[in-house]
Amino acid sequence: MDTGDQESLCGVSSGQCRLQDDHFSSGEATEDSDAEQETFKDEEAALPPDLEWIEELYEEDSSDSDLALVADNGKKRSCAETARMFKLRRNLDQLDCFHRQKEHDVQKAREKLKLCRQNIESFLEQRNNLETKIERHKLVDNSVAVFSLRSQHKQLCQKLQYEEELEGHINTELRQRELELNEVEVELGKASLLLQEVQEEEQLFWALKAQKAVARLQRERKVSQNLEQKQRHLKQKQIAMLKKVETDCQRKTEEIQASQKIAAKYLKQTIKRMHHQAAEKEQENRELVEKRIHAVNSLKSSIAANQESLQAQQSRAKAKAQKKELQQKQLKESLQAQGINSLKHVYQQKQLEETKRKQKEFEESQKSKRVEIVAKLLQEEQLIKNRTIKQTLPLKPSTTDKFPLLKRERESLLYHLDPITPAANLQQVIDISSSLSASSDLENLEMEEIIQEDVAHQSLADSLAEPEFSGLWDQDYKKFICNTEKSTPVQKEVQQDQPSMSGRKIITTPKKVCGKELKGPSFISKPEVILFKDFEVGKMYKKKVILTNTSYTINHCKLLRVSPQLKDFISVNFEPPGPLSTGMSCDIQTIFQPMINEDLEGEIQFASAVGLFSVPVRCTIKKCNLEVDSEFIDFSSHVVGQTISKTITLTNKGALATLFSLDTSTCLSPETSHVQMSYQISANTCRDLCSEKTSNSQKSCASMDARQVQPKQESQGLSEASQQEQSETFPEACLSTDVDTRMEQISSDSSDIRIGCGKEGEIGPFESITLEVIFTPTIPGESKLDFHIKFSDMNTKPISIQVRGMAVTMPVWVVQPIIDLKICMFDLIYQDSIMVQSRATTALKLTFEVCPEMRKHMKILPKTGFIQAQSSFSAQLKFMPRTSLHKDAEKFFDRDTGVLEVPMTVQVAGQVHPAHFTVQAVVTSSDLQFDQTEVDFGFCSIYMSVRSRVRLTNLSFLPQDFGFLGVPEFIKIQPNDGFGTLLPQETLEIDLIFSANTAREYHFQLTCKSGINRDFLLSCRGVGVQPPLELSHSLVRFRATAVGDQSTAIVYLVNHHTDRNQPKQALTPDTMTFGSPRLFCFTLPENSDIRISPSAGRLLPGERCPVQVIFRPRLSDCEIKEEALRRLHQGQLLRERELKRNKCTKQETKTETPLEPSKGKKGSMNPKSNKASEEPKTDKLIESADGVDIQLGSEHYEEAKASLLRSFSQRCSEHTIPCFVSDGDPPEKDRLVQPTWSPINTLYLTLQCPAVRPPLVVISNNGHSIIDFHQVLVGQRVIKRFTVQNISDVSLDLRSSVLNINGPFSLLNALRCIRPGEMHTLVLAFTPTVNKKYFEILELQSQKMILEMTLRGEGVVPAITSSHTGGPLDFGYVLEKETASQLVQLQNNSVLAVGFRALLASQSPSRPHSGVDSVALLLDGYRGTKIRPTVGTQNHSGLSVFSVVPVEGSIAPGQSQDITITFQPDHPSVNYSDKLTIELMNKDKVCVMELKGAASSHSMYLCGGDLLTVPIESLLPPLITSHPQLTESGVMERPSIPVLVTLQARCRAGVVVPAVRELEVGCIHSPHTSKKNGEFYWDNVASLQQQGFSVKPIKGSMEAGHKRTITITWTPNSGYKPFEVVQICLPLTIKGDETNIYKVTLMALVSTTAD
Repeated sequence: MDTGDQESLCGVSSGQCRLQDDHFSSGEATEDSDAEQETFKDEEAALPPDLEWIEELYEEDSSDSDLALVADNGKKRSCAETARMFKLRRNLDQLDCFHRQKEHDVQKAREKLKLCRQNIESFLEQRNNLETKIERHKLVDNSVAVFSLRSQHKQLCQKLQYEEELEGHINTELRQRELELNEVEVELGKASLLLQEVQEEEQLFWALKAQKAVARLQRERKVSQNLEQKQRHLKQKQIAMLKKVETDCQRKTEEIQASQKIAAKYLKQTIKRMHHQAAEKEQENRELVEKRIHAVNSLKSSIAANQESLQAQQSRAKAKAQKKELQQKQLKESLQAQGINSLKHVYQQKQLEETKRKQKEFEESQKSKRVEIVAKLLQEEQLIKNRTIKQTLPLKPSTTDKFPLLKRERESLLYHLDPITPAANLQQVIDISSSLSASSDLENLEMEEIIQEDVAHQSLADSLAEPEFSGLWDQDYKKFICNTEKSTPVQKEVQQDQPSMSGRKIITTPKKVCGKELKGPSFISKPEVILFKDFEVGKMYKKKVILTNTSYTINHCKLLRVSPQLKDFISVNFEPPGPLSTGMSCDIQTIFQPMINEDLEGEIQFASAVGLFSVPVRCTIKKCNLEVDSEFIDFSSHVVGQTISKTITLTNKGALATLFSLDTSTCLSPETSHVQMSYQISANTCRDLCSEKTSNSQKSCASMDARQVQPKQESQGLSEASQQEQSETFPEACLSTDVDTRMEQISSDSSDIRIGCGKEGEIGPFESITLEVIFTPTIPGESKLDFHIKFSDMNTKPISIQVRGMAVTMPVWVVQPIIDLKICMFDLIYQDSIMVQSRATTALKLTFEVCPEMRKHMKILPKTGFIQAQSSFSAQLKFMPRTSLHKDAEKFFDRDTGVLEVPMTVQVAGQVHPAHFTVQAVVTSSDLQFDQTEVDFGFCSIYMSVRSRVRLTNLSFLPQDFGFLGVPEFIKIQPNDGFGTLLPQETLEIDLIFSANTAREYHFQLTCKSGINRDFLLSCRGVGVQPPLELSHSLVRFRATAVGDQSTAIVYLVNHHTDRNQPKQALTPDTMTFGSPRLFCFTLPENSDIRISPSAGRLLPGERCPVQVIFRPRLSDCEIKEEALRRLHQGQLLRERELKRNKCTKQETKTETPLEPSKGKKGSMNPKSNKASEEPKTDKLIESADGVDIQLGSEHYEEAKASLLRSFSQRCSEHTIPCFVSDGDPPEKDRLVQPTWSPINTLYLTLQCPAVRPPLVVISNNGHSIIDFHQVLVGQRVIKRFTVQNISDVSLDLRSSVLNINGPFSLLNALRCIRPGEMHTLVLAFTPTVNKKYFEILELQSQKMILEMTLRGEGVVPAITSSHTGGPLDFGYVLEKETASQLVQLQNNSVLAVGFRALLASQSPSRPHSGVDSVALLLDGYRGTKIRPTVGTQNHSGLSVFSVVPVEGSIAPGQSQDITITFQPDHPSVNYSDKLTIELMNKDKVCVMELKGAASSHSMYLCGGDLLTVPIESLLPPLITSHPQLTESGVMERPSIPVLVTLQARCRAGVVVPAVRELEVGCIHSPHTSKKNGEFYWDNVASLQQQGFSVKPIKGSMEAGHKRTITITWTPNSGYKPFEVVQICLPLTIKGDETNIYKVTLMALVSTTAD
């Protein structure tokens, strides 16, 4: 592998060397001038792709004049030289890389050679060692060791030989590599001059690039200057445009205001008119609501009437069924008395009735079919009459029969009207009548009459009228041709309506030529019919037709025309041949180019000397022509368990392929007659087909009645009317039962017959497919299977296949293998017969076996018998289930379900397999069970009744009648006075009402008797007592009270019992003390509209207590939620109907059906399918509406509540309120002990409460009568409005109750009279003064009701804290036109959102104008340096130098708000100041801050020292500006800034305290400055020390954003004179972005005064 790699590497390197040689040879040739120019030309003509950027570079710099410095030949020569330079550099780099690669290869080969020589030396040493060992072992005669050593010696010699060969190979390779390396080195030596030249050219190239860069930089600067100048001009234009826009906006604003004033005048009129229209619309809505209410009431009454009629119908049906059952029972008893088997007789009767019913249905279907046939015949007859009336009168042919055209047209017209001849019609009708042989003779006579009438009408149509004038018939042929061309529009219409000629040959009439009658056409065509079969759209077809003269004379023919329906697709090439003798022929060529995929029929008409003739043309598309070899398959008789198969062949004789599938359903609808994805038959489709048949039969009956064809039309009309009524009364039930029975029959019949694996597939053109049908009988009897072969081709009708097979079993079998005894009760006897059938030829012995577990409950009589040959044997089965059935037959009886299934066998002598049958029954109990064994009515007052409810359960699986007999007079049983019927497993609640007549004990029993005469007893007991208290009224009737209003009634509770009138009772539950105080308590039902006060109390003997009963009707939440769901459901239905209506309109506009019959079919199918589709949609809507969760107080809830209030109808409810009375008074020792309460002392108060619609309702606040102002800050005023509406029919005068004058609530507007439908808004205000909750009730009074409004609210004190408690807020130094910001945080610790606003003194309207405070400051003399004005220097632009964001807002509870204060000066000053006040909405101040700041035009500043000017600046710019002066050197020198520093030393007790002052030098941090640090230094510091001044530090530097303090100390010298002022001036230089010199003047003196 290494050797191969090395060889390949050598080949690659040698190739590269050759490439380099080529390059360098070309390079050497460039030494000559001529060759060099040619090379430049070539390189200039086509640069390599990697050097194209050089040309682009020179193209970009073509405009530069610097290129002239390099080359005199211009841009092209410079480009070529540069390309040559880069090419040489690239080639030299490649050569250098190649040289390094060769050196590496030589080094690698040398290492390999060295390694190989080392291996050879080691192998030689090993060989010498082995040879010495071999010699030594030879001397010892150790042959084994010698042999092994020789083998090792041999292997070592082989390795040594291999290494020597490898050494030679490596030597060769090394010499080759060294040779290549030498060649490369020689090439490098040759290229040394080129390398030097390339280096010089590169230096020149980069120098040129540097000059270009400088020139480009100068151009860019010029462009930037021009751009800046353009931007300035653009800004000036924009400013001018803005000013113009502002003027235009101001003008437009003035115009808008003027137009608004004009529009406001018309708007009032429009609003007034809209209010009037709204009132009218409201009146219309009110009337519409009333109409709907009346309609609903009428609907309720009609529903009630329908329910009554339905109950009556049900009762009549029930009575009829009972009567029928009684008749059947009597019939069974009579048959049993006569010794006839009643079950068999009943079964035979049922079979006979079923047969009669089927026969009747068959006859009715045959009648309807006859009626349809006759109706079609009559319709065709009427159509013939109508068309014969419209058409023109035909011309009478002459005796010579010269012009047969009109006669032929008449015949073709009659053929079009009735393609079948009268004889064919007659034959068809006779065939139909013969097929209906099962009908009566009278019906046959009627059918014959119909046929005769039909034949008469058709013969009448053939005998057309003749023309009155015959003058035109005598003219010659040419004039006739001209007349035919100028035919009337009626004739043209008849010609266009001619039928297709597919089924006929050439049509002509008999003529006479030369005295001979010409039978047939004068010319015959070959072929007789031009047939284009199975054509494809877009292709061209040609047919050649030969016309032969068959007349007896010389004849000629001429092409007249092609049928209109074919003229767009067929063209005829025909050259008239001239006169043709008899037997001569001519050719025509027919070309057919189909454009549509439809069947076409017509003719090509020719004219001859004898007359006209035509050649039929028929064009047919590709179709499917499917048929089977047999439509009936008979498997004959086969034994159960055997499998046999037969095949049928499905053949497609057409040229179109189609899909087929086998469908075993019996009825095919138009939708399922073709191959689809699913093959299920829907009940709706069957119902539609039935409705179509019914409508067709009704139409045919109507036409027959009009014609009076049948003599028994009245009876048939009555029968059809009765059938129609029955079908309309029970359409769905009959249809469902019919479909179910048919489907069950299909499933049962076709279970043994099945279709093979090929149930669906594709059949190609002219192809046959074999289908397999398999018969595997499992149950004896006839098996049927009717299936259809459906096709995907819509024009192919399904093919029906009938399969029949008979399964036979063993010679003896049980006719009924499953004997179902239905539902049986315990301890009752049930009988049934067992029928055994034999088809054997000899008599056989039968033995019936009953399993041992069932011998106590079941018997078969006789147990043994003989069945005769080919006859039947009947045995009697007796079944009497006992209660021990679940123990005796545990494996056959399921105790939980009551199902009993017992397998039985019949042993047959001489037969191996016995006959099996199964006895099935459902065994149930006949018990009626009460849920309790004893009913205790307890203590019952003699004034009241006690009701107890028991549950009676039917434990049987059969319905049972029951009744309570012998009921005492003080007991009432409901419902139905204790009589009724219990369905299986049904539980009925029975109310037992006990009314005690006297105070005593009652013990009695109630007897419930079942329908099978079983008694069930129920024990009852009770005690009659007399209560100690009495109500003055036990019944209270309230007035009609509006919803939201209240009515009050007062009743009295009296304690009549004293010591003298103590009743004498024989029976009492406990020892009761009469004549003692009693405690009472009223208990109200939950969620009732009743309030009782007092609801509890204590009554002394002989005392009475007034009890106030309040009735306040309201709407329950359940009613409101139901109304909300109803409204949602109604809205969804309306939207769904609108969508359906829109879909229907879209479908009607889109559907374009050319055929009317198809429209009728679709119309008959769509409505029911639409109904079927609407039902699940309505169910989905109801489910979606019920699924909505109506929340209390939601929008749907309030809308439903308002709707119920407006549509509220009068209702009356009745409540029974119990009043519990104690047995006595609590003991005197402990009044807190609860006394005993006895139910026998309970009183009952009945309340009748009528509620009506309220005349006044609240329409705002979501209909709530509670106005909650919630929490409001103290001192803040909140206003709320609520609106009421008069929904009654009369006007209402509103009044209100008086609110608390000192309270926080107040009514701000007056009340007035509101007419029906009007609204009035009340304005309420809430102004809390202290921190507490408030509550008050406002009554809104009218004539019919009092509306109570609850007012409530709570006052809350705000709690706001600030992060800045007050005092000055200093922003320090800022560069001019830059900003500095600080944050102040406000924290809301209260429970309400608190509003705030930030006020600046500079923007306050109460601030003194025109600098009044500044003037006062100046007049004051400005003696204090710490005194400053509130509002200091402002910006020259007129904007405030301080801004606050946000200016106002609201802070949520528990949240904080950051307020950003921004300092933005526009000119240098140190006197910026303002005052910021943050206050709440109730004028409470949170904090007050003094804002200060300074601005500088440079990054370095100096602050401190004494003020030299007043702290007030003018907004005007300075009139005198200081200009910089020129020094002697010509450099601009800025003016120095004066600074005054005053130092006062203190002299205390002869000791002088040095004076100290500080100056601050700072560097402002700004991203816009290029220099980020600064420095300062003092000049002439030596002169300071002579005067006693010292400055520290003398110089220094600082970073941006920092500042340093300069301390100036003055200590008086020893020769200081008192009160002498020491003054010195020295410069302080500060360097930042600019250098500023401050002239600092130091003034010092000694002060003896205190600070």
